[in-house]
Amino acid sequence: MITGAELFVKALKAEGVTTLFAYPGGQAIDLFDALYGDNGIDVILPRHEQGLIHAADGYARSTGRVGVCLVTSGPGATNLVTGIATANYDSVPLVCFTGQVPTGLIGNDAFQEVDIVGITRSICKYAVTVRKREDLGAVIKKAFGVAKAGKPGVVVVDLPKDIQREYGSAGYPERAKVRGCKSPACIHTGQIRRAMEALKQAERPVFLLGGGVIISRAGEEMRCLAETTGVPVVTTIMGKGSIPTSHPLYIGNLGIHGAYAANMAVSRCDLLFSIGTRFNDRITGRTDCFAPGASIVHVDIDPSSISRNISVDIPIVADAGQAIRAFTERACPLEIGEWREQIGQWKKQHPIERKKQGMTPETIMRHINETFPEAVVAADVGQNQMWVTQFLALDGHKQLLTSGGLGTMGYGLPAGIGAKLGNPGTDVVVITGDGGMQMNIQELATAVVYELPVIICIWNNGYLGNVRQWQEMFYGKRYSSTCMRYRKSCPADCSRPGKDCPVYTPDFIRLAESYGAKGIRVTREAEIAPALQAAKRTAGIPTVIEFIIDREDNVMPIVPPGNALEEMVLKEERI
Repeated sequence: MITGAELFVKALKAEGVTTLFAYPGGQAIDLFDALYGDNGIDVILPRHEQGLIHAADGYARSTGRVGVCLVTSGPGATNLVTGIATANYDSVPLVCFTGQVPTGLIGNDAFQEVDIVGITRSICKYAVTVRKREDLGAVIKKAFGVAKAGKPGVVVVDLPKDIQREYGSAGYPERAKVRGCKSPACIHTGQIRRAMEALKQAERPVFLLGGGVIISRAGEEMRCLAETTGVPVVTTIMGKGSIPTSHPLYIGNLGIHGAYAANMAVSRCDLLFSIGTRFNDRITGRTDCFAPGASIVHVDIDPSSISRNISVDIPIVADAGQAIRAFTERACPLEIGEWREQIGQWKKQHPIERKKQGMTPETIMRHINETFPEAVVAADVGQNQMWVTQFLALDGHKQLLTSGGLGTMGYGLPAGIGAKLGNPGTDVVVITGDGGMQMNIQELATAVVYELPVIICIWNNGYLGNVRQWQEMFYGKRYSSTCMRYRKSCPADCSRPGKDCPVYTPDFIRLAESYGAKGIRVTREAEIAPALQAAKRTAGIPTVIEFIIDREDNVMPIVPPGNALEEMVLKEERI
C-alpha cells in the first residue's frame, strides 16, 4: 500500500518522465514531498507557472516526448491556461497535473479552489478530476495515452489533496483504455488512389504542408515525394522545415506575410495537395478567393478539421507521415516544367529578400543562419516571428519552435529554456521582441540557476511592432498604446519616433547582468557576428544580445485584411 502521491511518482517513472516542470503550493505539497530526493526525475522550478508550461511545451516540441507539468490549485492552475491553449492549438503533447482542495471541499469556494477542469475543457484534449484513489493509476495512464494518441494535445489531471494522501494499491496499469483519439488504423486506399490520379492529371499542382508533417517527423519522406513528382512546395509557418528551405522545389511560406511566389502559386494552381494543415485565416486570406481554380486534396489526422474552413474535394483522414508514405508508393514524375518555370519567375520578380544594408532583421537572420548551422530556434510572437519565418534557413539540422495557432507573446524565452533542457548538447537560440521578452523575462533566472547557455536575441524597436505596423498601414499612423518608450509626459497623439523620445525601460543589458547572465548590445551591422560568436562560446550562463533595429521597419509583403492572397502589398507604403 502506498499513498496517491507515491503512486504519482511511480507513474511518472513508468511513463519514462525524466524532466518535470513544477511549482509547489499548498494543495500539491504532498506530491512534491514524494518527489523529494528522487534522482530519477529532474524537477525544474521556473519562476512563473506560465513560463513553466511554455518550457514544458518547448521541451515536448523539440524532443518529441510528452511534456509534464505540476502546479498547485487556484492561481497555480489558472496560470497554466494560456500555455494549455498555446500547446493544444499546435498539437503539442502535454500532461498537466494540478493540485486541488480535498474532495469534500470541492464546490464550497474553499481557499485557492477553482474548477480547472471546467475552465480548460474547451482548450485541451481531455480534462479530469480524480475522485477516487483506486482510479488514480488508470487516470494517469490514460492521460499519457490521450496526450500522444492521434492528434497530440494537452491533458489536464486535477488531483485533490485527500487523493494524494490516501493509501491504496501500488499497481500501475500497463495499458491505457483510450477510445476515440487514436490514429486511423489504415488509410482509405480509394481516396489515396483518387488523390494520386488527380495529381497525375494536374498541370499546375502545389503541395501545401502544415505542422502535421513536422509533428509526424515525416520531413525526409516528404522530400522524397516532392522530388519524385517534381511538385513545388509551399508551407504554413508551422510547416516550415518540412523540406529544406534551400531545396529548389521549396517556394516559401503561404499567407498574410507569405512570399509572393507562394501566394501566387496557391492562387493559380489547379490542384492544391494539402497535408497536415487546418486552413486557418492566417494562410487563406479571403476564403472565397482561396485557390479559386483548384481541386483540393486535404490530409489531416483530425476529421473535424477537414472542410471546416475550406471545402475540399478529396478528404483523407490520416497521420501525415502515414499518408506521405502511401502517396510515395504511387508517385511518378510529372511533366510540369512550365509551371515550375512560372513559379521561378515569380520568385525572381519579387523575392522575399530585400537586401537592405545595416542592422535589419534580415541581416541578423543571415548571421544567425551562418553562426548556428545546427540549432533549435525558439521564436516569440510579433514582427520578430514573421521575420524569423521569412529568413530562417531550416533543414534536418535545425528546428523552429513558435506559437502558431494562438500567437502567444512571451512564449519564446521559456520555450527555449525547455528546449535546452531537452537538448543539452544543441545550441538553442531565442528570438524575441522587446515586448515579448518582458512578458516572461523572469525566466532569465531559470536559465541562470540551471546553468543553461541559451542565446537570447532581443530585437528592440521600442514598439509593439506588429500592432504598430497595422496602425501605420491601416489606421492612419495613430500609434495607440504601442510605444514602449512612452512616458506620462509624452503627447497623447504622438505618431512618430524622434531623437527626443525617452530612453527605453528597462536597460536589458544591465537587467541581464543583474540576473547573472551575460549582456551584449549591438547597434551596428559589424557587431552582429562577433556578438553571436561570443554568445556561442559562453558556457554555463545565458547570453542576452540586444539588437537595436529601425523603429518603423515593417514586415513585407503583407495581405491587407479582407483581401485575397493575390492582393499583396509588396513595398512599405500607406494603404
